[in-house]
Amino acid sequence: MTAATYRVVHTDPSDGTIREDLTAVDGISFTETLNAEGAATVTVPLYAPEANPATLYPNGSGIAILRDEVPVWGGILRTLSADLNAGTLTLNSTGYHSYYKGRVWTGGYNSAGPRDQADLLASFIEGSWGGGIGTDTSRLTSSGRRRTRQWTKYEFKIVADAIEELAEDEGGFNFRYEPYWDAGRIAHRIIKSDLGGAPLPFSLVHLKNCDVTKVDYDGSNMATHTYAVGADVGNGSKLVGIAENAELAAVMPIKRVVATFQDLKETEELIGKAGALLNIGRAPVAIPTLTVYPGLYSPADFIPGDSGVVQVDSGYVALYDDFVITERKTDVNANGGETITLSLANRELFVNGQSS
Repeated sequence: MTAATYRVVHTDPSDGTIREDLTAVDGISFTETLNAEGAATVTVPLYAPEANPATLYPNGSGIAILRDEVPVWGGILRTLSADLNAGTLTLNSTGYHSYYKGRVWTGGYNSAGPRDQADLLASFIEGSWGGGIGTDTSRLTSSGRRRTRQWTKYEFKIVADAIEELAEDEGGFNFRYEPYWDAGRIAHRIIKSDLGGAPLPFSLVHLKNCDVTKVDYDGSNMATHTYAVGADVGNGSKLVGIAENAELAAVMPIKRVVATFQDLKETEELIGKAGALLNIGRAPVAIPTLTVYPGLYSPADFIPGDSGVVQVDSGYVALYDDFVITERKTDVNANGGETITLSLANRELFVNGQSS
C-alpha cells in the first residue's frame, strides 16, 4: 500500500464551506470514538499565513481532514496552543457530536407518543438545525423499536445526552458522524448502525498483522441485580426498573448495580435501562489495545462499531473472540506514514439482549 496523501482544511462550521487549506502541516492525529465526539490535533507553523487569529479561532472554525481527497474526519476547533520557542501552533478539535453538548431544549421536548428510534434521533438533530451545523439525517433507517421521550423546559435537557441515552437503551444502536463532499463543501451526516456492527473481513492476529500492546480486564460493571431509578412521582417515591441475572448469582457473590435516570418517567423505559445494565454486567470486560502493522490497511478499514476476531496467545492473555472497535486513532507523520491504533471491547456487551 502506497503512502496516503493528507490534506487539512479550515471550514465554516455552520455549513462546511472550505475557507482555506492549512499548509505545511507538521503533524496530524485524529480519533473516532464509538458513540462519542472523538478528537483531532493538527500542528502548523506559528507563522503560517493561515494562522490568522481574525479568521481561525475556537468555536468559529471547523477542521476537516482528507485522505487522498476523501474526508475522513471533521469537527470544530475548540482550543489552540502556540509554542513560541518551537514556532508551532497546535489546533485541537472535537468531532461533530460535541456540538450537541452545547444545544439544550429550552422549550422542552415531547415525542407525542412512541416513535421509532430513528425518527426520535432525527427529530433530536433536526430540532437543532436553527443556528446549528446542518447535520444530515437522511441516512437514518427505521429499527422497528419504538420509544417515548419527554422533558419539560425546566429540565434544560442537553441534546447530546438525549442521543446517547437513546443509543444505550436495551435494543439500542451505535451512531457516528461521517464527513463527505457535497458541492465543494465538507458536509456531514449522522449514521445509525446495529449493535455489534459489520464484520471485519480479516482477523487481527498478534505478531502477524498487529501488535496487541495491552489487554485490560474489568469486572467493575458485573452485576447480579440491576436497578434503574427514574423520576420522582411526586410523593417522595421514585419509579424503578429491576433486572436479575440468576445464573451469575449462582457463581459469584451478589453484586447490585444502581444507576439513576432522573428524567425517565416511564417504568417500561426503566426496565429497559435495567436490562441494558444487566447485559453489560454479564461478564468481565476484556479491553485489548493494538497497533496495526503499517502499510496493510487504511483507517477506513476500521469503523468504530464494527467487529472482528482478535487472536492472542501470550500466557494469561488467551484470546480468540469477537471484539467491537470502540475507538480508532490515526497518527500521521510528516512523510504521510500512518500509525493506526485500535481500542476494542467484547462483542457480547453490544449484542446481548437486543430486545425490542
